[in-house]
Amino acid sequence: MRSRGREPETRHLRLLKTLLERRRAQEPGQDAEVRRSLVESLYASPTSLTIGAVTGVAVGIVISTLSAPGPIQMVVSVLCLVATLRVVSAVFFHRQLVRGAAVASRNWELAYELGAWGYAGLLGLMAFVTLIGSPDPVTHMLSVSMATGYAGGISGRNAGRVQIAIGQVCLTLLPTATGLWLEGSTGYRVLSVAMVMMVLGLAEISSTIHRIVVQALVGKRDKSLLADKFERLARFDSLTGLENRMAMQMRLRDIFDTNQKRNDAVTILWMDVDRFKEINDSLGHMVGDQLLRCVAERLNDVVQDRGRIARFGGDEFVVICPDMDRVTAAALAQEIISYFAHGFDLSDNHLSVTASIGYAVAPQDGRDMDELMQHADLALYEAKREGRNRAASFNWSLKERFNRVHEIETGLRRALDGGELKLLFQPIVNLDGGHIDACEALLRWDHPVLGPIPPSEFIPIAEGMGMIEAMTGWVLRNACAAAVSWPGDVRIAINISPASLKCSELPGNVIAALLETGLPARRLELEVTESIFLDNSGQTNAILRELQRIGLRLALDDFGTGYSALSYLRSYRFDTLKIDQSFMAGVSANAEDRAIVRAIGNLARDLSMDTVAEGIETPDQLAHAREAGFTNVQGYLFSRPVPRERIVELIAAGPLDGSERPDPVPRRRRA
Repeated sequence: MRSRGREPETRHLRLLKTLLERRRAQEPGQDAEVRRSLVESLYASPTSLTIGAVTGVAVGIVISTLSAPGPIQMVVSVLCLVATLRVVSAVFFHRQLVRGAAVASRNWELAYELGAWGYAGLLGLMAFVTLIGSPDPVTHMLSVSMATGYAGGISGRNAGRVQIAIGQVCLTLLPTATGLWLEGSTGYRVLSVAMVMMVLGLAEISSTIHRIVVQALVGKRDKSLLADKFERLARFDSLTGLENRMAMQMRLRDIFDTNQKRNDAVTILWMDVDRFKEINDSLGHMVGDQLLRCVAERLNDVVQDRGRIARFGGDEFVVICPDMDRVTAAALAQEIISYFAHGFDLSDNHLSVTASIGYAVAPQDGRDMDELMQHADLALYEAKREGRNRAASFNWSLKERFNRVHEIETGLRRALDGGELKLLFQPIVNLDGGHIDACEALLRWDHPVLGPIPPSEFIPIAEGMGMIEAMTGWVLRNACAAAVSWPGDVRIAINISPASLKCSELPGNVIAALLETGLPARRLELEVTESIFLDNSGQTNAILRELQRIGLRLALDDFGTGYSALSYLRSYRFDTLKIDQSFMAGVSANAEDRAIVRAIGNLARDLSMDTVAEGIETPDQLAHAREAGFTNVQGYLFSRPVPRERIVELIAAGPLDGSERPDPVPRRRRA
């Protein structure tokens, strides 16, 4: 029963929907904005509408005055009422537009439509009644002229809503043409036919004007939409919906201009998603994009109205917080980091992601936008350098360190080609006879402004700049060239950076150096550290095996301080173990160090490997190295690092027993 009760209502709704769809189909391209513009064009000129209404009413009054009492007076009275209502509605609509008030375009269009058709129909009826009921040719002329002039003008004025314009033309001219035909005279009937033809012509004119107007409005709308789209693309990040770098910089500049006048604080928090590249590369860009969207949502949840968030690019986000001091900034940064601890559920993946944040506060940390952003970026770099998943505040020591790193970077490019780099050599002495088995090549750089810079400082910078391969090639060529002039089978030992072992060009560089200098491969020993086994890289493993196939020797440097597993000793055939100097420094006073030294000596002996004790500076340390069964020693007790000319003299001088230093220097540990 209930469903049958709703059936008529459903049919009515379906019919209404069909009529609306047909109406929309007849007006392609007319969205709400275009329709609103077309409706506004109807009311665009209240003056012209008023003039038309007054003219029609005036002509009607004259006709009613010249005519005998009858229907004409009634028609003119209704015409006066409708004309008045139309003028009032037009003035009211225009005032609303001037005030910027919202208008319901569909309702106003319907009101105009009813008023226009009513007024046009009354003009046509007035002409019909006059032609039929009045014998006066003057009234005939007035009514026909009024109807014709009104129809001609309205076909252009209201062409924005073509159905209104054509309706007005028909309602005005067809009753007039009918009256002319019924009047019976030949001239009148000719005029009647002409008027019907005029209806067809004006309808075509209205349709053409309407089409041109709609095309212009649609084009204007499309340009406006395109401009809005370009503006949004220019200001907002398409992936996250956040402001982009340009919008963020504009906002920050405005905030600086405002806050500097009051000397108020402005804080920038610069956030980076830790190890995002690894996630993006391993799980794909779609997961990476999804993660960035989730990060943006989570930042919005945390920050809320305390600041404005922007995606600076990649996996970097910037939060601008006006009127926020350092203590509050530290608390907000920690809140963001803690919020990341919940992890992210993305499709079929649950990701545990951390974030690093650097923040800087104006005016203490920067007086302008660019300086403050640079300092927040330095603080972010410090947070990542300290281990990630933390926040760091800017301090001026970071700027000093940055300036030093920048000067080192600039100097490194010059140093490699300008002869500022040099090699020193430190003997590795055989404990059996005291002769020199090998010499380790040690890279030194004397910066023209900063002075001597240790390798521990400039080598990581060279790795970050991508210069380590060129630097390694330079060391290989020069060290091998120096070793060729040494007598006997004295080897050259060269430290290889872990970054170089990830580059497939290393074996080629080694072979090129050997061929260029003529040094036999068995006289070259490459030293690597245990850290190369941390990432279990297949490429590193392949390069190590390729180096072994060349016929050179491999030494494991700084043994005991890095990777804790010993399985790699089974996988790779190292020729030499070099125990880190930190163990030898404590053997005289520390029983644990002595036990470790003995254990390493026994391990190497059982594996048939040579051993080198680094950092031998005292006779007591030398005695412990002998006791542990080491085959070789290296340290300041025998010689500091010396130039290539001096190393030739040391080799020629014969056995060294450490009883006196050939080059006495204060005791110091190897750089």
